[in-house]
Amino acid sequence: MGLFSSDIKTMDDLFVHTLKDIYYAENQILKALPEMIEKASDKGLKQGLTSHLSETKNHVARLDQVFKLQGLKPEGVDCPAIDGIIDETNEIAGEVADKRVLDAALIAAGQAVEHYEMTRYGTLIAWAKQLGRADVASLLEQTLKEEKAADAKLSGLAERGINAKAA
Repeated sequence: MGLFSSDIKTMDDLFVHTLKDIYYAENQILKALPEMIEKASDKGLKQGLTSHLSETKNHVARLDQVFKLQGLKPEGVDCPAIDGIIDETNEIAGEVADKRVLDAALIAAGQAVEHYEMTRYGTLIAWAKQLGRADVASLLEQTLKEEKAADAKLSGLAERGINAKAA
């Protein structure tokens, strides 16, 4: 089933499909983060990824609430975009022997994930508001704020030393 498959006929259908997409993505991220944490050597990066693992659990819980508010059972649909980002991360991580360079690569991968999530949540918030679902938009806005903060923390780690150590 593609993003714009025949089962999407209304804006509500598109909203629900995209909601399922980000639900799948968040759950895949939950599975991938422990390995990223294990591979990270920089203490600050390990702490940041560990903190984001906890936040991601909260993101899934919020999405569960959104599904409930929509009167739906929480479920995901395959998301080739997040699968590709995670596959690429695993591939690169397996090829980088220098731990300092690996930390820089992990930050880049983490930011790719964050940017994907930010686009999805931003879109879902706009659509929820358009559909008259301020309650849903409010929950999604909490998560978007956390995703932006995680991205900023990763940038800070990179700029305050990890990239320089890798160079």
